[in-house]
Amino acid sequence: MSTSSLPLSPAPSGANTTPAAPEWRLPIEGMTCASCVRRVENALAKVPGVRSVAVNLATEEATVQADSAAVLPAAADAVAAAGYAVPRTELELTVREMTCASCVGRVERALRAVSGVVDAQVNLATERALVTLVGGGAADMLPALTEAVSRAGYAAEPVAETATGGQTAPERAADFWSGPWAVAIPAALSLPLVAPMVLGWFGIDWNVPALWQWLLATPVQFVFGWRFYRAGWKAARAGTGNMDLLVALGTSAAYGLSLWLAWRGAAAHGAGHPHLYFESAAVVITLVRLGKWLEVRAKRQTADAIRALAALRPDTARVRRDGVDTTVPLAQVRVGDEVIVLPGERIPVDGVVIDGDSHADESMLTGESLPVPKHVDDRVTGGAINGEGRLVLRTAAVGAETVLARIIRMVEHAQAAKAPIQRLVDRVSAVFVPVVLAIALVTLLGWGLALGDWQSALLNAVAVLVIACPCALGLATPTAIIAGTGAGARAGILVKDAEALETAHRVNVVAFDKTGTLTVGQPEVVALLPADATAGDAPSLLLRRLAALQAGSEHPLARAVLHAAGQRELTVPVASELRALPGRGISGRIDGVAWALGSERLRKELGASLDEGSALQREADALRRAGRTVSWLIEIDARRVEGLVAFGDAIKPGAREAVARLHAAGVRTVMLSGDSQGAAAQVADALGIDDVQAEVLPEDKAARVAALKRAGAVVAMVGDGVNDAPALAAADVGIAMSTGTDVAMHAAGITLMRGDPGLVADALAMSHRTVRKIRQNLFWAFIYNVIGIPLAAAGLLSPVVAGAAMAFSSVSVVGNALLLRRWRPAPRSEAAQR
Repeated sequence: MSTSSLPLSPAPSGANTTPAAPEWRLPIEGMTCASCVRRVENALAKVPGVRSVAVNLATEEATVQADSAAVLPAAADAVAAAGYAVPRTELELTVREMTCASCVGRVERALRAVSGVVDAQVNLATERALVTLVGGGAADMLPALTEAVSRAGYAAEPVAETATGGQTAPERAADFWSGPWAVAIPAALSLPLVAPMVLGWFGIDWNVPALWQWLLATPVQFVFGWRFYRAGWKAARAGTGNMDLLVALGTSAAYGLSLWLAWRGAAAHGAGHPHLYFESAAVVITLVRLGKWLEVRAKRQTADAIRALAALRPDTARVRRDGVDTTVPLAQVRVGDEVIVLPGERIPVDGVVIDGDSHADESMLTGESLPVPKHVDDRVTGGAINGEGRLVLRTAAVGAETVLARIIRMVEHAQAAKAPIQRLVDRVSAVFVPVVLAIALVTLLGWGLALGDWQSALLNAVAVLVIACPCALGLATPTAIIAGTGAGARAGILVKDAEALETAHRVNVVAFDKTGTLTVGQPEVVALLPADATAGDAPSLLLRRLAALQAGSEHPLARAVLHAAGQRELTVPVASELRALPGRGISGRIDGVAWALGSERLRKELGASLDEGSALQREADALRRAGRTVSWLIEIDARRVEGLVAFGDAIKPGAREAVARLHAAGVRTVMLSGDSQGAAAQVADALGIDDVQAEVLPEDKAARVAALKRAGAVVAMVGDGVNDAPALAAADVGIAMSTGTDVAMHAAGITLMRGDPGLVADALAMSHRTVRKIRQNLFWAFIYNVIGIPLAAAGLLSPVVAGAAMAFSSVSVVGNALLLRRWRPAPRSEAAQR
């Protein structure tokens, strides 16, 4: 059912209304009857700040009268909790001219004030804004969003989709003002101004005439420092402050004081050379520009992971059409095209091998160090490097639908999002500049009134303004998140959101699914036992019926049955009325007879009993003790067991080492499996897992995870299937294997790009390292201000030293985050790599 094209808009008000709260229209999805209307109205009425609600089933809209648009996110959440949906879309913008954490807060407030915006997260390090809108119509909202950012004093533009499905902002022009010359020239102009101070340390008395000081300092102040005036004025006009305003005020005060002293000295006619402070203003501007230039270079390095991934995509592909091989631009390749990849070339698309044998180097995509064999019917991933053989592929995905494009989008999304720890920084940043301005004013008045030395008082106030470091506060968290997610991506660990990355370091319980997560996930039929073994064709008849029930299923056990039937070249009958029995098995009709195939639980539910001492029961018990998975074929109406099939699934080579690493880190392990107790316990014993919970239905896995959380644990759930998705979503951190389903990966906060259980411990270790860097950065960002501002106010720092400290603070924070790029996963033993 379609929704209103308006994402969210104020409702028209009547002409004769008294002053009242504004009204908003909220599109609602999923309503079908009057009961739905009442449920939505009741849910919205309970939201604080909502005054009245009217829901219209025909238009699928709720008209909400509320104190302000600030209640809309809570209103959308209330609708979702009631079982309905408020359609949301995300739009990413590039925001230019931000310089510090105060800018981030101002842009966020401007975006959230736009009708239809549920949330806005602005990242200083990436210069991106991730805007969540209610409803569709993102393109229609774009002008209002960019206008809001413009009114706040900044420039915004949409982030465009690339051919790989990633996103790119329009490149900033590499002009003079953003290059090294914009630092070198003011440095050269400032050098003569600083020279007398430096020479004085060596007993050399040399002064630059006041006129020459003014001629050298003025271009620095008003040409190379113009950006601070422009951005500071925009902030002041918007009623807030930022780093630019502090620098503009501080340097202007030093420059103005120097002009006044120079004029007074000239008026005194030969009263000596007064000490001027042009060097303070010029050097501060030069140092801040140097710091910003180094900061930009360092931030660019933190995003190297995205650029490296984007560079994996070749520009062209060799396509076979009408029997002719032609090289075409990659954008012209379509699904179904045959693509030829020669030895040593990079694979351009996702596809399936239809001819040839080779190996593929997928290390940049999955972190897998060894080349992976590729044969006919194997899937290959675009961006991998073909080895020694020639391959012909059938294209399965191109452009934004390729694995590479999805990886890039996931990493970009994680780097654009805010970690929860950033909320503290946002609260501090909101009051930072006003507090610094107040401290500077108190310093000026305190020194001036106490000692009568207004010249020193002004210089101390300048030092306070200049040393304040809102930039470092704004960069502390996002640069560490960018560097950490980039390092993880290189190792095959993809973080979908920053909250998962931050939470993972607190995990103390890891719950594993068994099949496909700890085991290879490719079970084989190891036993086929009919109840009546006297008939010569009984095993084949049993297998034909099993295959008929499993035809069309993608379940690993179903594939094993179909593979076994195919090997024996059996003719499989057609089953009808197939019905999945979640967590238990499947049922259907074959030649008019109702059959069921499933677990011990299903056999008992259907009343198909076995004698305790029967041969079939003894065989089943022995198979379970050996760790095999046993399924029963039951004739439903007769309540009779026709036979059993047993499956074996090998444990992944690195699973035992992965569990041991988690235990060494103090993390408890739990296995949640739908398999029988015997099969699950055998695997758990082999791996040393602490707690085994077997025969768990898919819908119960989430409840088991919730129970662990209620007991005080911080839980990570690791799985790969559709039936794991609820548990992944219920866990504090969901970790999905990319070898599994898209549903599982969508529900998880972290995706492992290869089926190596050891990556779970690596993901937790990466989280520990990243959070440690965030805390270090925040410590340094705060300590610069906590120590530096009082020292400056006490007159113990000159403006030049204060400016150097301020410039160094941002560079040191970004540099510390860059150390995360050196993080590598723990080395594996040879057995784990096999």
